[in-house]
Amino acid sequence: MTRTDGTDERADTTEPPEWAKEQAREIMEPTEDERANDEGDEAGVDGSDESGNAGRVPDVPVDVVDEAERLTRLTRRATDPDAAARYRERRDELVTGHAYTPRVREDDDTLVLYPEEWMESGTVQMDRIDETDRAVEVSLSGPGDADRYEEVAAYNDAVAEAVADRAAEVHAATARTLATFMSNHYVRPVDDTTPAIREEFREEYLPRNGWPTDEQLAVVAESLDRIESIAESVENPDS
Repeated sequence: MTRTDGTDERADTTEPPEWAKEQAREIMEPTEDERANDEGDEAGVDGSDESGNAGRVPDVPVDVVDEAERLTRLTRRATDPDAAARYRERRDELVTGHAYTPRVREDDDTLVLYPEEWMESGTVQMDRIDETDRAVEVSLSGPGDADRYEEVAAYNDAVAEAVADRAAEVHAATARTLATFMSNHYVRPVDDTTPAIREEFREEYLPRNGWPTDEQLAVVAESLDRIESIAESVENPDS
């Protein structure tokens, strides 16, 4: 075994001096940031992301919500009962892996993810609800044509890739989030946004679900214009 100073441990069994021990303890001592990250890991939630967003609510990852929605839509469209069951099982396993329980609220056709501690025997216990924002709700009935979901989603992803090729990363990041938003919530192309949809995306969806950087939020209007402009060069399924 070789020491950090390059000497062979078997050739020197002398106890290191106290100052060396102290220096080693200081080197091994975790920093404040490392302590904070460790505490977040122990709680099962990362305290921040690369953009510096801390204390995100709800605490189920955005990509898990998006995949749960996709699998729910596949479950509905499947003509084979066995395939539908597989999609539903994959969705349930994915969500429960993050300590959430998925339900489809039939009254308003909404996928809802509830924290597991709110549930008992498959039913939400109202007295256990602490922060209502911890639940996730995703509408499954956008004004678009649900049967065209895959076609529209492919187009929106293609636009996001085109933006990534031709514009700065700050615009590309917003384009990817907008693609998910328009595909999943409206089943409409990214360049088919009304002023109301733009406002919903800018004021509600992006800040909550997109984990945007401060730079993204500062130039979001410019990003939306860039996305619409670049989309003109991508073949639209409606054309």
